[in-house]
Amino acid sequence: MTILSYDDDVSSFVAAATRCSPAAAPPRPVRIPRVRVRCCEDTLGVPRSRRPTHDTELAQSQRFPELVTPYGAASYLPHQQRYPPPPRPRRIVLVRHGESEGNVDEAAYTRVPDPRIGLTPQGWRDAEDCGRRLRHLLSTGGGDDWKVYFYVSPYRRTLETLRGLGRAFEARRIAGVREEPRLREQDFGNFQDRDKMRVEKEIRRRYGRFFYRFPNGESAADVYDRITGFRETLRADIDIGRFQPPGERNPDMNVVLVSHGLTLRVFLMRWYKWTVSQFEGLANLSNGGALVMQTGAGGRYSLLVHHSVDELREFGLTDDMIEDQKWQMTARPGELNYNFITNGPSFFTHFTHHHHDKHKAAIDDRTGGSATAPS
Repeated sequence: MTILSYDDDVSSFVAAATRCSPAAAPPRPVRIPRVRVRCCEDTLGVPRSRRPTHDTELAQSQRFPELVTPYGAASYLPHQQRYPPPPRPRRIVLVRHGESEGNVDEAAYTRVPDPRIGLTPQGWRDAEDCGRRLRHLLSTGGGDDWKVYFYVSPYRRTLETLRGLGRAFEARRIAGVREEPRLREQDFGNFQDRDKMRVEKEIRRRYGRFFYRFPNGESAADVYDRITGFRETLRADIDIGRFQPPGERNPDMNVVLVSHGLTLRVFLMRWYKWTVSQFEGLANLSNGGALVMQTGAGGRYSLLVHHSVDELREFGLTDDMIEDQKWQMTARPGELNYNFITNGPSFFTHFTHHHHDKHKAAIDDRTGGSATAPS
């Protein structure tokens, strides 16, 4: 037997090993399983080959009870649906609370917690008037099986507004109510000192309404973050048919959000992807006022289906925002408005008006160039 030291070269080691080892059998071929690696982009919209079983649906329901539908835990997934999805609510109506004690006397915030500020007698009348207008809106232009589902801020003034406007509806018309803390008012920092708050609001005016954060409170940007979470909840509720029990599904379901002025403006900003400058140009809804997002011909929600161009301009929408609302009137869910001015040219200063006119012409081609909508 040949002994090799570490100083011997590799060829000597191989030669020695060959002399000492018996003839080895040829190696067996190794079968390597084929593994297809997908990145997240490859799997978007690709159905899984494994069909859910009763056991997997049961496990899914235990982990995520919010995703369980009457047709099984996995039926909310578009590529696994065995039944048609529930129809989208016909309208999403945004309602601001009626006149509150804080609206008429800012000193109320110094002695009463903001969540406990209630309505004035005029605020109750605002709520009841809003309810009658809502009932007239929801009961016209559709079938007789219309219903309404409410999301409401847990603040006293919004809960009282809900009760006031609810007097216009019979019990059979109300599909349900959910108290939603994410729809609460912007937090101004617990008890408020009136003089100090006036100074803070002047600083906010100079700093910018969206980014200024009140001491111990929130900025509109903070409200945007929680409204983003609520928007996803609302979309999931629509997709799984929370408002539409089996056997009672119809296209005349309506959703009403009873909330606060800034919160509702932020909701619109998030839904329609408006910019900060566009948000800061919006006016506040009046007490007991409402804005109606209604499905257009393609199924998307547009403010122009119910409101006129003049009404939206008064609310603060610019020409570009109105053009986008015209596109929303005919577009289908899942489509994108690639010509919306805020998606490109408006962020740059070197484009000429010619580029803007080309974008506007493309939108007009898509919408037929209509300038107004029925009010």
